[in-house]
Amino acid sequence: MMVVLGFNLWQPKWNDALLEMFRIDYKGTSPYITCVPSLHHHKLGPKDRFLILSSDGLYQYLTNEEAVSEVEHFITLQPEGDPAQHLVEEVLFRAAKKAGMDFHELLEIPQGDRRRYHDDVSIIVISLEGRIWRSCV
Repeated sequence: MMVVLGFNLWQPKWNDALLEMFRIDYKGTSPYITCVPSLHHHKLGPKDRFLILSSDGLYQYLTNEEAVSEVEHFITLQPEGDPAQHLVEEVLFRAAKKAGMDFHELLEIPQGDRRRYHDDVSIIVISLEGRIWRSCV
């Protein structure tokens, strides 16, 4: 006798129920995952100071312009600080505010359960003057 355990996740009633616990506010359109990269060509100029490489979790809460503004402001105030970590903290602050809690309340939620409030975020900020900062949550 053979027993097979499992669910038919291709059936919407099972798939939707399972995915509901991982649901985030997705602003895009299908498909959710694509192999086509999003590329933007930019010729470096004298005003360019850094490059931000990030997973899409950053952009659930900040636009490109906001991310650049945050890094510029942070580097001006704290030239020896970590702008990548600052961006991660800004995402967590905004996720907490959106959920109606404060930053520290969000951090007290175990990381796996925090998935309900924000996506994974990985950020690298590369200074065009030679420094690199990395951070993730």
